Amino acid sequence: MALDVYKDWLGIPEEFRPPTHYQLLRLVDFEDDPEKIRAHYKKLNAHVRKYATGQYSNQSQELLNELAKAMLCLTDGERKRDYDESQGREFEDDADPLGRKPTGRTLVEWKKISREQFREAEMFADERGLIMRDAVVQMKLVPQDVATQAYSQELGLSYIDVDDTEPDEELLDKVPRVTARRNSIIPLFVDDDMVLIACADEPNAELEDELRLRLERSPRFVLATLKSIKEAFAKHYAQGARAEDDKTRKKARPKTPPPQRRPAKKKPRAKASSSSTGMGQNKMLAVLIVCWSVILCVLIDQFVLKVGSDPDQAKWNPFFLTWFIPPVVSAIAFWRFWK
Repeated sequence: MALDVYKDWLGIPEEFRPPTHYQLLRLVDFEDDPEKIRAHYKKLNAHVRKYATGQYSNQSQELLNELAKAMLCLTDGERKRDYDESQGREFEDDADPLGRKPTGRTLVEWKKISREQFREAEMFADERGLIMRDAVVQMKLVPQDVATQAYSQELGLSYIDVDDTEPDEELLDKVPRVTARRNSIIPLFVDDDMVLIACADEPNAELEDELRLRLERSPRFVLATLKSIKEAFAKHYAQGARAEDDKTRKKARPKTPPPQRRPAKKKPRAKASSSSTGMGQNKMLAVLIVCWSVILCVLIDQFVLKVGSDPDQAKWNPFFLTWFIPPVVSAIAFWRFWK
């Protein structure tokens, strides 16, 4: 029986094919709370990841990407409105159809900070020239991810946790390392013929034009924390892992380190050193024996044998001592110690 990931893994009945974004994320129709949408996505993401290392790894990755796309659509004010209208939802005319709100106001509505803390953060931001997201983080009022989620409401962008996604290798190859690092961006994957780009700050028009030329598709930006982007950059743009040349579009293979020689064992090296030292000492001893044999023969000849000896004996003794004994001693010494 073929695997039905929607039914077997998510519990979606067979009559809902294809499932809507709300059915896919197990939400009530037209849910507007971004926090609830992300919470459901995280829970389902963790559940589907259990199958990522088994025989259904490909189906798991496809479903993970589908869940991410649904979450990003429902947390993007403009895209959510269009999608809801396509599902039959009717909206009343209002001043801000995209639902964009300042970061501080969003944090107050989410009850992450009080109104008094909001006023203090505004003064702090004005004094230091910061945006509200960075001000509340530096004041340690809210974590960075919560502040970034609120900031995404102000920019009208979706928020994504880069750790929950696996970027497309082909897209990573098309965006040079220097461009990704300079702009704090990470290309993710293609959604609705657009390339999702995770960014830490509001993108500018120049970056958008550059990415459109490199990727040959229109980019769509989603907001992520600076910390998660730096971690993803260190993982996917490691030194030497990708080509630096903008003209290079193929994946650069990591350089193969030269083969390392096996270090010599210490014990044999110690033995060789000991034997060479002993050989040198033996040779020195042989030379000393030869030298002293010659010196002693000369001393005995000059000061012992010639004193009080007759002329015939004096002629014989130097020949015997000087020309016979030293060569014999030398031969014995070299044979014994020069091996």
